[in-house]
Amino acid sequence: MAKTTVTLKDIAQRLGLTIATVSKALKDYPDISPLTKANVRKLADEMHYSPNALALKLRKRKTFVLGVIIPEIVHHFFSNVISGIIDMAEERGYNVLLTQSDESMEREIKEAKLLLSQRVDGLLISLANNTDTVDHLKEFQEMGVPIVMFDKVNGSMGTSLVQVDNRNGAFLAVKHLIESGRRRIAHIRGPIVPQTANERHKGYCDAIEEAGLKTNLEYIRVCKDVTQQEGEEFTRQLLLLPEPPDAIFCITDLVAIGAMKAIKDAGYRIPEDIALVGFSDWNIAAVVSPALTSVYQPGYEMGQQATRILVNEIEAKEAKLPVQRQSIVLKTELKIRASS
Repeated sequence: MAKTTVTLKDIAQRLGLTIATVSKALKDYPDISPLTKANVRKLADEMHYSPNALALKLRKRKTFVLGVIIPEIVHHFFSNVISGIIDMAEERGYNVLLTQSDESMEREIKEAKLLLSQRVDGLLISLANNTDTVDHLKEFQEMGVPIVMFDKVNGSMGTSLVQVDNRNGAFLAVKHLIESGRRRIAHIRGPIVPQTANERHKGYCDAIEEAGLKTNLEYIRVCKDVTQQEGEEFTRQLLLLPEPPDAIFCITDLVAIGAMKAIKDAGYRIPEDIALVGFSDWNIAAVVSPALTSVYQPGYEMGQQATRILVNEIEAKEAKLPVQRQSIVLKTELKIRASS
């Protein structure tokens, strides 16, 4: 036999109370006596009462669901971000609907439409590498759905942003290479569009300029998809130059792993002949040989901060309070290991 759902009316009839009194007792209203609250809660537990989630959503005109669009789910950095998002959402009483753009703007547009159709209360998004316009996100704003961008962002929409200090992180990495005696420092950078990749490139240029060195365009290679294969192929090209680099700074650890393979295959020693630095500090950075110097970025904290800001904006909107847009920049840290 199917189990009957227990309602507030059932509890009220058993205790001889009104439905309103039972509802207030469960919500801990101050005008209900402690004894009545205790009796109501005790019976509610015994009858296995649980609030009707659908009715609550309809009454409050909200779903208690946060939409998330992330470039890659199976990714060390983004998996940490996801953990931070889910933990903070759960703490604030929200569920998470997670989607993946697979670094494709077309897929990102599709996922955005899906989340909007699901009536999510807010959107967390890290843009795909080839996303060069955010028109597909403006409908969220038109519908009054708050957006917070994190990691790969676009500041043109006036949304809250949560990023790491990509420029300073890259600057510290390249400065470390210069201080260790390197002068021909190559940079395998990210695509031209993402702000993240551009900030890391600026940090590279800042360190080169501060040291009084000249930026050699022959030492710059631009990834399209930011893959290990690109790191390997671009490094092979760099090693064929009349004056090969004596150090390489890579946009991510994955690209650096490809660079490491190419350097070893060519018979060069790391770091004696060529030093190598990555960015993100994946778990693999500490276990490859030699261990990879990398810039640590706090993914879990980024997820928590972005979610906290989004929920605050949702609740401010509900309370008809002014929404305070925020731009959070989290600190990075250079983890120096054997590769440099």
